[in-house]
Amino acid sequence: MEHSHQELNRVQEVNVTYKKNTWPILNTYLPPVIVFMLFMLFWQFGTQLLQIPPYLLPKPMDIVEAAVMNWSNLSGAVIRTITESMLGFMFSVIGGVVGALLMSSSKLLERSLYPYAILLQTIPIVAIAPIIVIWFGSGMNAIVIIAFTIGFFPMLSNTLIGLNATDRGMINLLKLYQASPWQIMWKVRIPAALPYIMAGLKISCTLAVVGAIVGEYIAGIGGGDGGLGYAITVASSRMETAYLFACGISASVLGIGFFLLVNLFSKLLLGSWHESEMKREN
Repeated sequence: MEHSHQELNRVQEVNVTYKKNTWPILNTYLPPVIVFMLFMLFWQFGTQLLQIPPYLLPKPMDIVEAAVMNWSNLSGAVIRTITESMLGFMFSVIGGVVGALLMSSSKLLERSLYPYAILLQTIPIVAIAPIIVIWFGSGMNAIVIIAFTIGFFPMLSNTLIGLNATDRGMINLLKLYQASPWQIMWKVRIPAALPYIMAGLKISCTLAVVGAIVGEYIAGIGGGDGGLGYAITVASSRMETAYLFACGISASVLGIGFFLLVNLFSKLLLGSWHESEMKREN
């Protein structure tokens, strides 16, 4: 009898644990999935009921069919854009972090250089993209530089804010113990700036995709070497609206994928100690 009572308690504990582990997952992912399914159903059958021409608003199934029919071109364009976006993002991260480290180490450098970084950000990319093409030629080089230009300032600005927001008491304590500026930077300022750097990464990764596609509009090359920007241009000129939607959705999925990867990296790096990424109890 006592053994049966222990088994019953064990089963109840397992059920409670299962509910605690399962309910947060359902609570997080189920609502957006339901909204997405309802939206797709409304889109699919709403366009049929309203008799909207496919060249104005294709149905979701038309978009899927266009993506399947043009899969070889679409997949090649996506791979090309991924390569350009990753290179532009990587250079923007390196340039932004290094620039912020240099500026934070000298107020004179910050006052001298930071206004020009702001000026670079305020100039529309479509205005300077033709100049980049003239200097570096059309193709991947110009596209990567355009993606870098768009993603650079968020990395520089966020990293610089994080480095300058370090607790002055910690810095003064290390100076009291005769720590060098590099030791203070490595031991205190960079760890304190990590949440800001992660915020910059999340912004810059999506902007790199936008920059690559904008660069492909202006500096891209056609044929099998064209990216999503070139594919969108061709689909628009031919009035292939369904394929145009497929290219746009692919670009959106690419940006979301980049963001989720950076967000996962942020959780792994900050999840054990920083409030922004720590799990919260409901």
